[in-house]
Amino acid sequence: MRHPWMCLVVLLLLLCGCDLDRGPVLRAGNGSRMDMKEAAYRADAMLDGTLAVVKPRVSWSHGETTVGICDVTRRRAVMTEISEYRRGSFLGVVDRHWRRSGYAIKSVNPSKEFPAIYAQSPDGFGISLSVGGHGQIFFEVDSPCVDESAVPEPRTPANGPDYRGGPVPWPDVRDDFWSSSAADL
Repeated sequence: MRHPWMCLVVLLLLLCGCDLDRGPVLRAGNGSRMDMKEAAYRADAMLDGTLAVVKPRVSWSHGETTVGICDVTRRRAVMTEISEYRRGSFLGVVDRHWRRSGYAIKSVNPSKEFPAIYAQSPDGFGISLSVGGHGQIFFEVDSPCVDESAVPEPRTPANGPDYRGGPVPWPDVRDDFWSSSAADL
């Protein structure tokens, strides 16, 4: 290298556990580099943990899993109708769980119609909640860069119809609590 400072930068990147081409090196539980399969299962666990704290329980479906050059994205769509009246409570439950789990809240979209929360786990996974059309709640987990491998289907079965591989319809499950409006009380 022609510039001594570039040697220092390369040395610092190597010492911090970074791969020059791919970013931080993520380690699996056994100390080896994490691969896409392990990252997919980690994303599933994050989604399972998030949905488990929502009481009363909501119906959800798997969304599409996508694979990038060195990352995996898992998605879930809430099929329970979340009324505008209850939307803030739903977001609050998720926000508090993520903070208690050590996730850093990176950004919040305070839109009344399409709010969203974007967070990051301590191990670099991005997780988000976004509200789409008809008030439907979507969750997404993006892995950091990991080693390439086959990506399995999620292990956790959807607790309602599984729309993986096709379009996810608007929420169609009514719940006495989550679907209620101020007029219902």
